[in-house]
Amino acid sequence: MKKIFPILCSLFLSGCASIPEGVEAVDGFELDRYLGTWHEVARLDHSFERGLVSVTADYSLRADGGVKVLNKGFDPAKKIWKEAEGRAYFTGDKKTGRLKVSFFRPFYGGYNIIELDKSGYTYSLVAGPSRSYLWILARTPELPPAVLEKLTARAAALGFDTGALIYPGAKKEAKP
Repeated sequence: MKKIFPILCSLFLSGCASIPEGVEAVDGFELDRYLGTWHEVARLDHSFERGLVSVTADYSLRADGGVKVLNKGFDPAKKIWKEAEGRAYFTGDKKTGRLKVSFFRPFYGGYNIIELDKSGYTYSLVAGPSRSYLWILARTPELPPAVLEKLTARAAALGFDTGALIYPGAKKEAKP
């Protein structure tokens, strides 16, 4: 049993950093252009961001070659900012938008960039390890309606429940 448990754990953990079946990460990805601040325009609900608005993710290089991830969001009910710091690493080719991210080591989850504005790196559609996790990110707090519709349609075509998307937006009381 002592030998089987670590094997089962590593199989489970490697599955958490996966990509949903039938979904592919973008090719031609350039990490240097992706670094910086991204605003959460929409997301599927999950416990670790529930109730937060004005959510941002800031990506920067780590000394070990990975990516530092700093997520921030405002909790209007408690009137406080919440912050979580994590780390991300490529799961394979660095020109493919597939990373694994951890906020609670040694547990990693998939961070899969499945749509990206390759010309200006102004928007991104990100999936987690399953179709229960989806984010629409942008360099600004809002996207033009046509771009948002395009990303939502792409997610729906890939089997994500876009009817359940939350649009947290910026709130007046959420000033850093």
